[in-house]
Amino acid sequence: MRKTDSTEKLTTLIKAATSPFHTAAAIVKELRTAGFEPLVMNRPWQLEAGGKYYVEQYGSAVVAFTVGDQVQAEGFRIAAAHTDFPGLRVKQQAEILRETYAQLNVEVYGGAILNTWLDRPLSAAGRVALKSDDVFHPQMRLVDLKRPVFIIPNLAIHLNRDVNKGVELNRQKDMLPLAGMGGEVVSRDFFRELLAKELHVQPEEILDYEMGLYNADQPEYVGIHEEFLSAPRIDNLSGVQAILTGITEGSREGGINVAAFFDHEEVGSRTKQGAGSMFLSMVLEQISIGLGQERLQFLHYLADSMFLSVDVGHAYHPNYGEKMDPTNHSILNRGFCIKEASSQSYATDSQAIAVIEQICRQEEIPYSKFFNRSDGSCGSTLGSIASSMVPVPTVDVGVPILAMHSARELMGRRDEQALSDMIRAYYTL
Repeated sequence: MRKTDSTEKLTTLIKAATSPFHTAAAIVKELRTAGFEPLVMNRPWQLEAGGKYYVEQYGSAVVAFTVGDQVQAEGFRIAAAHTDFPGLRVKQQAEILRETYAQLNVEVYGGAILNTWLDRPLSAAGRVALKSDDVFHPQMRLVDLKRPVFIIPNLAIHLNRDVNKGVELNRQKDMLPLAGMGGEVVSRDFFRELLAKELHVQPEEILDYEMGLYNADQPEYVGIHEEFLSAPRIDNLSGVQAILTGITEGSREGGINVAAFFDHEEVGSRTKQGAGSMFLSMVLEQISIGLGQERLQFLHYLADSMFLSVDVGHAYHPNYGEKMDPTNHSILNRGFCIKEASSQSYATDSQAIAVIEQICRQEEIPYSKFFNRSDGSCGSTLGSIASSMVPVPTVDVGVPILAMHSARELMGRRDEQALSDMIRAYYTL
């Protein structure tokens, strides 16, 4: 199996994937480079043995798949990650002018650590809906300012002497970013005009937008031997890139490999392009129909299938060791982690987990097991949600990271390679 430097590929993706829509666009670009052909959901599919295909859903979700030369030999091998990440989303009519300062009205998306967004250079990316001749098909355009424009300044310690004791930030009051100075310099419609300028259209052509602020910091290797990667959006672009590497480099003669990239995991996945939708199951059935199979054969394929939910896990923090389970915790640069929970907040199936462990032992890929402390919880993933929609054995895996949901997160440089190698083997053996 051909191997690439997965961490270098991840840093490239992080720079490009500044919104869920840009993540999907970056996924499609890599798939097309690898020879995948586009499909659409509202047309019949005529698939061929040995073919490589992808389909987009509402601009921020993608499912890609490869068809083996012997398509009836085995079922689907599925891996899924999410295209979104915690942050700040710009509201409509967002412009605020206060004492000549220009600010944006924003809302918090997902479980962001709010104080990490202060005093950082922020940019904006997303998509904009424009007027069109066909009212049911507005023009949809991607926008990425690609430069620092906004910032949320902290309150000086002289005005808040208790700041180092911990401050609760109000999402409506304290998280409004500065955009510039008003008056003659910036108009009352400055954000809409900024978008219009980027798109080379008139402001009145803009009907709506889905724009988010993102940390404009660049990925950096840190540590004495540069053994860590510090970057925005590691959750969950690390999972996206590992699956992309696996689906483009792995291959097997029998069965169908599937890579699913969903949106809205950070807010519950219960949307038309989220893991809690019928999107994946519809694609799987379309694949079967496109190969000339009956529904009963599709159900047989499904019964012989497996699902990997690929999302980041919590790494052992040396300053907060008491937060970790005493016997099942993950350390940076020791490989990816398999996440388990009897509550099924992480999809837990010992038979399916044993499959992944045997792949790792055969391929000499490092991994660890992660459990939450019994008196606490550490969130959930799309695994259990997706496996309730596509009921096949499911395993939750991912790279362990520190500072999860911070504006800038930290991972072990070697761990992305371990995750990519495992998924490549999963798609190949």
